[in-house]
Amino acid sequence: MHYISETLYWISTGLMVPVVLFLVLLFIRALWLILGFFGQFVQVKREESVLYRQFLQAGALQLEELESSLPQASHLLVTPFLADMLQHKAEAHHLNLQAAAFELAADKELSLCKTLTKLGPMLGLMGTLIPMGPALVGLAQGDISSMAYNMQVAFATTVVGLFCSATGYLIGQVKERWFFQQQAWLQCLLDLFIPKNVSPCVSR
Repeated sequence: MHYISETLYWISTGLMVPVVLFLVLLFIRALWLILGFFGQFVQVKREESVLYRQFLQAGALQLEELESSLPQASHLLVTPFLADMLQHKAEAHHLNLQAAAFELAADKELSLCKTLTKLGPMLGLMGTLIPMGPALVGLAQGDISSMAYNMQVAFATTVVGLFCSATGYLIGQVKERWFFQQQAWLQCLLDLFIPKNVSPCVSR
């Protein structure tokens, strides 16, 4: 049993370096996500307001006006899908494929936020627990400096992991709301081109 415990101890301490490296990478990705999100937020809200006014009159929608109002270089994920659906409005199967493709694209866009939300606490907890072993050993041997260093590492990894998780969660929530609204616009076009009994196509 002693050898098994020693083996597990060395395995856990050997994981410390990969955990710290992954946390640093996650932290950099979280900062990059924040910097890109602020610029994207302003552009998305501006473009959303334009399209939203168009879809408010979905019952008597002028499709040519909607197609001409779509920006060429858009920050909205839905824009190329809307343009494609307007060009193939007579092909029901193509419209449904585009609606499904948008869902996949939205899920891919949210993958980084989901990764930060889930991996941040996991790696932070690992980075907290791994140094606790050497810290307790240092305490037992009276090596206060070693214990203090390991405790410092444990607290730092916890904070970094929680920061990454909070960043991914908050930005992911905002982006999910964007994609729900944009998916409603796609559904609105499906209702216009493929009439059927559905719930209202614009929600906010």
